Order: sequence, then C-alpha cells, then structure tokens
Amino acid sequence: MAAKPPAQIRVRRHPERGHYDHETVYAILDEATVCHVGFLREGMPVVLPTLHVRVDDRLYLHGAVASGLLKSMAKGVPVCVTVTELDGLVLARSVYNHSLNYRSAVVFGQAYEVTDAEEKLQALRALVEKVQPGRWQDARQPNAVEFRTTRVTALRIESASAKVRSGPPVDDAEDMGLPVWAGVIPIQTVRGAPEADPGLPAGVTVPPYILGRTD
Repeated sequence: MAAKPPAQIRVRRHPERGHYDHETVYAILDEATVCHVGFLREGMPVVLPTLHVRVDDRLYLHGAVASGLLKSMAKGVPVCVTVTELDGLVLARSVYNHSLNYRSAVVFGQAYEVTDAEEKLQALRALVEKVQPGRWQDARQPNAVEFRTTRVTALRIESASAKVRSGPPVDDAEDMGLPVWAGVIPIQTVRGAPEADPGLPAGVTVPPYILGRTD
C-alpha cells in the first residue's frame, strides 16, 4: 500500500479517519468474521456476504464449486471486499450529529482460483481455525469428494484502505448547552455458552479449546 493512496482507495469523507498501513487494515480484516464481496455479474452489481481469512497478504474465500460468487471470482473479475466492526453508538445532542464508532476496511483487486492442493488445504485450515482455534485437528477433515467440490479463491491485498471513528460525539457549539444526554453506547460481540447438539453421543463434552482453555 503506497504512502500516498491512489484515488480508488482514498477516504474522501472525513479523510482524517483514513488509514492505509498494512497493520491497521490487516487487524480489521482479521477481527471480522464476515466480509461482503461486491462484483459485476452479467452487468449487474452484486454484493454477497461470506467468511474470509487473511494469510499474509492474501484473502481467502471458500464455498461450493457451484457458487456464483466463486465462479465469477475464479474468472478473475475485479472485486471489492469490505468488512466493518461496530464499536459503539454515538448519540449527540442533535440528531444531525449522531454517528457510529467503527473500524472498516476496503480491499480492491482481482481474485483467482487456488488450484495448488497444498495451498487450498492450508486455506481451508486457516478458515476453520479463524472461526474456532483448535477445531481443525479435532473435527473430521475434508475427504476427497468434499475437497474436490469445494472451491477456494484468493485475492492479493495490494489496494486497500481502512476508516476508523472513535471517541465522543462532535456537537455544534450552539448545542453544547442543551439539556440532552450525549455520549457513546459501546457495542461488543461476545460468545455465549456452548449449546450442545441434541444428537451428541453420551460422554462427549465441550472441548477445552472452545471454553478458552488450553488444558
């Protein structure tokens, strides 16, 4: 990512919130579980949600070989991948100045299909481990048919930007004395207690890695 961002990725609205360094962009991509992929299909814009994982400077996506999204990406069409993490509701004294605290990232590029078997397997492993660390070794891994009917595409992160807002509301000077509560309502995504599948065999307990333990 260049020091002077190209026009395609430059943050225009509130440019002071723009970030173009790898560390900021990567951190947002890594924390987000779901991304949205925008592309043109038969001349019409399409935006679809999916899981993603970053490995070094590449984003990996996966799905069925019949997936329209992955079929298009495998052909090398230009795509735009976005993620957003919501951190808080910003309530100002005026409705006009209400906002959100957030971290977002946008990645542009051309995707390609991963055909190397080892890279494909490692991408699938990385996807599973991102969703739940420790799961790849515990669960049954893909058999030959499942591996063949799963498509993995990749996008090199070359053109990307992040936009971050944090802090309290910014009100107009004439509104500061209004008797209206203003501030931030933090928002966090937290995992609840595991809920067992009713079909589990007797004696199968929640593994330590799901409970956040290493024993």
